[in-house]
Amino acid sequence: MTTEQNDPDGNNEYSFSSQEKKGLYKAIFSRRDVRSHFLTGKDIPDDVLVRVLNAAHHAPSVGFSQPWNFVLVRDRTIRKKVKESFEKEFQKSILSLDGDTLRQEKYTSLKLEGIMESALNICITYDPTRFGPFVLGRTSIPETGTYSVCCAIQNLWLAARAEGIGVGWVSILSNEDLKNILLIPQHVNPVAYLCLGYVTEFADKPDLEKTGWLPRLKLDEVIYYESWGNFYERDCRWSDFINAIDSIEEQQ
Repeated sequence: MTTEQNDPDGNNEYSFSSQEKKGLYKAIFSRRDVRSHFLTGKDIPDDVLVRVLNAAHHAPSVGFSQPWNFVLVRDRTIRKKVKESFEKEFQKSILSLDGDTLRQEKYTSLKLEGIMESALNICITYDPTRFGPFVLGRTSIPETGTYSVCCAIQNLWLAARAEGIGVGWVSILSNEDLKNILLIPQHVNPVAYLCLGYVTEFADKPDLEKTGWLPRLKLDEVIYYESWGNFYERDCRWSDFINAIDSIEEQQ
């Protein structure tokens, strides 16, 4: 029987070491959505790529269904077709900002993909039929299957950052185009199209934050207590927690 100890830092027998924690949090806070800065001509070694994909494959999934597949794309002819889909969808998206000239100009100035410049593209998909039709835990919220794939994407992203590899998620694409280009079965859904490669730098802040597209919200702006929209006063039972948030934000 384990006896709990009151550690001021919240450590217990299952906690990572201080050095391990620093490594984990460094990967989280320095991860970037990389669209530029890719080093041309430098491939990702096979053993490194396997480690990154294995990390993705060990993500949590609803009902242990592991509903993902990873389509690895190096062929430049295939990538060019994907780039053409991006360019078509990008032109469509510009029209959504009709009437807002300043925002439209800023949007068109952004670098939003690295399809051809990166060393490797990966399309990560969701197969709702895997181990189905009954998947434990998916009956009430079917979207948990897609959420599981998102967990794999995040695992991949953090593992890649730990290996010094940049990752960029290209979301301005037609899923139907991806299915046709990559010969994906109709029942399988593309969830993410990622560009991976070594980079010249990892920026100190996300590109969209640096360019002023949007600000980063403060942590206390996205936390409610006990029910939606409920912000507690400082004399409540959450006051120590609120003070801890203030302390973290002062350090950033």
